[in-house]
Amino acid sequence: MSTASTKSAAPRARAAKLSRPAMYDLIRGPVITEKATMLNELSQVVFSVSLDATKPEIKAAIEGLFGVKVLAVNTLVQKGKTKRFRGRPGQRSDVKKAVVQLQPGHVIDFTAQVA
Repeated sequence: MSTASTKSAAPRARAAKLSRPAMYDLIRGPVITEKATMLNELSQVVFSVSLDATKPEIKAAIEGLFGVKVLAVNTLVQKGKTKRFRGRPGQRSDVKKAVVQLQPGHVIDFTAQVA
């Protein structure tokens, strides 16, 4: 009869220690659309991020660049559409977006200077 171990199966990822240039490489920019603007009322901000960015890295980068506390990060990958250009088929690039939930009382103002 074996005993169950108290350790979890996989260790939790720690918040990444990123340099300032690495933060700028990770976060491409804010997504300014009608739907993303409506999320500001719920203390959520949408960013375009690099395809290989992880949730802990995104959280560390947002907290480091804007000086806010992040509650949660949700990500999605928007697949590139197949389009035609001058009669030839082409493919748009995939885009990864991060929906960042800020803690109550914290806001990101895109019209102000980056901290």
